[in-house]
Amino acid sequence: MKKLKNEAALLKKAIEIGEKYAMNRGYKGFSATNAAKDKVESLYRLLVNDKLVHPLPADGEDLQSMKHKLAIWISKQLPEGHELLK
Repeated sequence: MKKLKNEAALLKKAIEIGEKYAMNRGYKGFSATNAAKDKVESLYRLLVNDKLVHPLPADGEDLQSMKHKLAIWISKQLPEGHELLK
């Protein structure tokens, strides 16, 4: 798995946008006490369910891979020339 430039910032943006997407889909939202790993897993599974992200193989579903998938997803959603893509 090749690490993306600004992957941590892309992940943060993916969680922010993913939460808004989840709320638009009817999810009640995350509370302030939810751990980041729970948010990542929930958003990953929602995006896979909606066929917006290709699923990882069952033996490769770990937190790091899910974070990477979310970073890739948001990098494709951002407009060309966005500061996080530089």
